[in-house]
Amino acid sequence: MTDFSPKSEFLRVMFERGYVHQCSDFAGLDALAAKREIVAYVGYDCTARSLHIGSLVSIMMLAWLQRTGNTPITLMGGGTTQIGDPSFKDEARKLLSLDEIEINKAGIREVFAKVLRFGEAPGEARMIDNAEWLTRLLYLPFLRDVGRHFSVNRMMTMESVRQRFEREQEFSFLEFNYMLLQSYDFVELARRHGCNLQMGGSDQWGNIVTGIDLGRRMGTHQLYALTCPLITTASGAKMGKTAQGAVWLNADMLSPYEYWQFWRNTEDADVGRFLRLFTFLPLDEIARLAALGGAEINEAKKVLATEATALMHGREAAEAAAETARRTFEEGRAASDLPGIDVPAAELATGLGVLAAFVRAGLVASNGEARRQVQAGGLRVNDRVVTDPARVLTAADATEAGAIKLSFGKKKHVLIRPV
Repeated sequence: MTDFSPKSEFLRVMFERGYVHQCSDFAGLDALAAKREIVAYVGYDCTARSLHIGSLVSIMMLAWLQRTGNTPITLMGGGTTQIGDPSFKDEARKLLSLDEIEINKAGIREVFAKVLRFGEAPGEARMIDNAEWLTRLLYLPFLRDVGRHFSVNRMMTMESVRQRFEREQEFSFLEFNYMLLQSYDFVELARRHGCNLQMGGSDQWGNIVTGIDLGRRMGTHQLYALTCPLITTASGAKMGKTAQGAVWLNADMLSPYEYWQFWRNTEDADVGRFLRLFTFLPLDEIARLAALGGAEINEAKKVLATEATALMHGREAAEAAAETARRTFEEGRAASDLPGIDVPAAELATGLGVLAAFVRAGLVASNGEARRQVQAGGLRVNDRVVTDPARVLTAADATEAGAIKLSFGKKKHVLIRPV
């Protein structure tokens, strides 16, 4: 619906900043938003101790929803995590124990408080766990009252399900139930909390509109869907995936410095788009930064990195990360708060092979890759190029700061600290 012109502040922000992919009814949702009557939720399954950057778009949508006078709900999947969302997965998720789910849930909760204001007053965010109702369901009444509204024929045609069958990959009955449970979540949130909108990534569209249909059949008020696009980089890579793995939002799983560096390494063509999506900077300031050309675009990348890091880790940590980067890259010094690993001093006393050191630091995946990088001149120890793959590191390599600095290329650095 490209010719739609929103009247509400919420949808105007969604369009201007690039959050909109699909909506079930733009006009109806816009009317609710104009009266600040949206109560919207996004669901987050508790599959790890932290959310990763792939969840950040929906988190920002919730934050803007609240900033424009509406009410956000963060739905914790204490119940659905016990099943596992099969959407566009090649295989079934590992089933977690209840204790593991609780540990993961506690870690995920930390993220939301950084961008949302929680409380009981109108407009304040609410955190709800779908285990409240899913774990109390009785199987036969659920099949009778909810299951009868689902067409297996239609479920089989949904893209997320069809892909698994086309690849001849097993699709368990357990996973098949996930769609029913997610749809039922929408109905329960509508009944219990007046929820009228579910938001999520574009891969959730089928599940969300199925929830809207279930709500209609079970007599709720009108429900709506709003999805955001799958975020890819200008080169076509999936957002948030690196050679080292997922970009986590919790500091105990990815340091603020490494998080800052992820954003600093943004491709030139993505700077403006990512500033709109992942910061609260005004659009006119974003336009000014995105218009910078040549080497000046690096200043815009630093602003993006600092603002995005401040959002998740606080202004002080973000500015410390920026200063660490400045000292490391502009002054060539081994800043003490670079990412680091501890190595027993006894191991350095006998000598640690340089290839093994780079693997242990997580800068390369294997000794073979490290050897190839040595041949290409891509590895450095204390800012000096490694030329001999048989070199060993000893305590004598430690600098005045008491650590050995390993570098892969110009932007990836890890300190080895003797302990």
